[in-house]
Order: sequence, then C-alpha cells, then structure tokens
Amino acid sequence: MSHGPVVILCGGRGVRLREHTQSIPKPLVEIGGMPVVWHVIRIYAAQGFDRFVLATGYMGERVDEFVRATPWPDGVQVTCVQTGLQTPTGARLLQLREELGDASFCLSYADGVADIDLAALVEHHRAGGAPATMTVVRPRLQFGVVHLGDEADGDLVTGFEEKPHSEHWINGGFFCFEPQVFDYLEDGSVLERDPLQGLAHDGALRVFRHTGFWDCMDTHKDVVVLNDLWEQDAAPWRIWS
Repeated sequence: MSHGPVVILCGGRGVRLREHTQSIPKPLVEIGGMPVVWHVIRIYAAQGFDRFVLATGYMGERVDEFVRATPWPDGVQVTCVQTGLQTPTGARLLQLREELGDASFCLSYADGVADIDLAALVEHHRAGGAPATMTVVRPRLQFGVVHLGDEADGDLVTGFEEKPHSEHWINGGFFCFEPQVFDYLEDGSVLERDPLQGLAHDGALRVFRHTGFWDCMDTHKDVVVLNDLWEQDAAPWRIWS
C-alpha cells in the first residue's frame, strides 16, 4: 500500500516541560537517548511511511540540525519547514499546503507514542469517505478510583481500582486528512478548535478508536514513565527491530 506524506507538528514551546525545554525544543526531549520525534517517525517508518514534513517553530534550527545529522532508515526522507515561533497548530498546517499538494496525508504531534496500527487507520479513513479521521484513545487516569456503594449506602466503600482507563475518548493525535481540510484553516487557526469543530459540524470528521498503548510526553512525569518503559525493554510503541 502506498502512503502519502506525514506532517509532524514540532513548533510548540512545551511550557509544561520547562525543566527540559529551556535549552532544547520539546520534540528533542529524549526517550532512551533519542528525541521523542525520532520515536514518532520510527513508528510510521516501521509501517511503510517514508516521507515526513516537520512543521517547526520554537528552536526550529535545533530540530533541523538533528534531522540533518541523523541516519534514517533506507528510503526515509525527513525535511523541516519553519512555520513561525508563535504560529498556532492549524496555521502551521496551512503553511504546508503547497508542500503537500493534492495528496492525502497523515498528521501527528511530535510528543505522542502508541502501538497504533497505521494501516488499519488509513484503511478506516479511506472506507469512511470523510475528509478527516482522528484517532481517539481512552487514557489512563492519573489517580486510582474509589468505588462507592449504591443509593442505599452511598457512603460505603466497595473497592478500589488503580488508575483505570477513562470512560471518555480524547484526541490521540494520529490523523488522516484529505486536501479539503485546508478549506477549514485560516492564518490564526488552532487545529483543535474551529477547524476540527467545523469538520465535526459538517459531518466531515470520523474517528478511529485505538484501544492499545498510548501516551503523551506532556510533563516531566511522562518523560520519566516513558524512559522507564524503554529502559525495561517494555516500550509497546517500539514496533521496529
């Protein structure tokens, strides 16, 4: 199966990771000695994707230096496009319209890893016939849950559950888009607000449910957890040899 390009949003400041991002951009914060964006690219490359466009911003020159210095798997092409320091996510994507042409494409953030079946995502997108497909996940809650009694004795504790999965689905950060998505973007667009809401309003946004492993490097605690998994040789997203 042939694949279109993959856009990776690499421009944010990573303010919740300021312990790390004072000196490097968030995409270069490391898991197991390699930047998290490297892991994202390897997830795609292991499943047959070979063209990557990194939309950079904050410390974009550092990302570009890393890309140029890194030996990528055979046939994999990674390029960087500087999309501005303060540019919101949708506007970063809009700047790549000419670069992407008329092809269908995937989009991911630079900080989320998963054991996602990308062929299944793409097939689901194509079969759905909508301009946009968003992967949704049910993350684990940060805290354990206390189970309470029924209405007859609501003050009685009946059990505990350690960090269960949320009952709600959230944006998992792996998208498939058709070129029509650009019609929903403007210079000031935050992708996750008006563009996705507009697509949803028009019945043009479908979901792909991923029920396997997913995590996002959002805080220092996430950095520790992901590095621990890697060091224990228990990183589910490592689907390459």
